[in-house]
Amino acid sequence: MSETAIQLEDSWKQALSAEFSSDYMTALRAFLVAEREAGKRIFPKGAEYFRALDLTPLDAVKVVILGQDPYHGAGQAHGLCFSVQPGVRIPPSLVNIYKEMQADLGIPPARHGFLESWAKQGVLLLNSVLTVEEARAASHQGQGWERFTDAVIRIVNERCEHVVFILWGAYAQRKAAFVDTSRHLVLKSVHPSPLSAHNGFFGSKPFSKANEWLVKQGRDPVNWQLPETVDRH
Repeated sequence: MSETAIQLEDSWKQALSAEFSSDYMTALRAFLVAEREAGKRIFPKGAEYFRALDLTPLDAVKVVILGQDPYHGAGQAHGLCFSVQPGVRIPPSLVNIYKEMQADLGIPPARHGFLESWAKQGVLLLNSVLTVEEARAASHQGQGWERFTDAVIRIVNERCEHVVFILWGAYAQRKAAFVDTSRHLVLKSVHPSPLSAHNGFFGSKPFSKANEWLVKQGRDPVNWQLPETVDRH
């Protein structure tokens, strides 16, 4: 991927310039082009591959939440982990995230699953892999995205101060295992998936813990309550 062809928020474009000019990203771009030319539907749409970075500039990052892959159903993914587009049924893991948020902060569950208001406040909602083929979960793993998002996490770890890393599940915990806990707060629990949420996600209070720590570091807390109506702009 040539750096000039990437439409991306400037702070991230500069910080990631070495990644965009690397051989592995050139190979990843060729893979994506070939997939599209073969008639495969790729989610999210191209303009939203880097949506998480666009909405949360590097100097604004205060919380990082890591996911794994985009949702692979039509109309779901839009570039933020755990988030779905307006009007789409709320996925089971996000239902459980809302349940924990209500237990933790007393915030009633939103009627939608659109999390852009979090991203605009500095919550980097980053998937490990940024694309997927329709109806084929994990179909783009091992093509280079993991290396790219490792670089994103490394840059946040090195260049930002006082960031909360919320790591749900073993995959996220392995991916961010190098985070400097002398400068950042790492909150770990099992994944909010219905398969595991009752084994330690419920009751983990990540939202209040994140805000309490941010305030102690002199940073503004996150308003986790989502707006009742969603604005795509």
